[in-house]
Amino acid sequence: MPSAARVEEIPTLVLESDDQAPRLARRFLAERFREWGIGDDYVGRLVVCELVTNSYLHGKGPIVVRVFRDGHDGLVVVEVEDAGEGLPFIPPENYAATSGRGLLLMAELVQRWGVRPLDEGGKVTWATLR
Repeated sequence: MPSAARVEEIPTLVLESDDQAPRLARRFLAERFREWGIGDDYVGRLVVCELVTNSYLHGKGPIVVRVFRDGHDGLVVVEVEDAGEGLPFIPPENYAATSGRGLLLMAELVQRWGVRPLDEGGKVTWATLR
């Protein structure tokens, strides 16, 4: 009897859109890194915190966080999904602004990042860690 291809389940966390979401997402990511034996989770925690905070502040509905290893290169991917229609972007530099630099800083720390609109509405913002 042929064996079925093994499909690995992607660790997923569903969060309420509130001020506790970033803390819970950081803990979730740290647990995944521990399971994988990755000692340095600092950048991962910064990335998931930024993406979840953006979903909480600018998105809509529950926040879905996924953390997994890319099947092609083994790099860690962080995905954050919400039902909001607005797509995140890096604004032009404004030295007088008191916020709005998080995505710019995150973009400098990761291999690549992007946003994927969903057919059913909402979007997934993702980042591949170095």
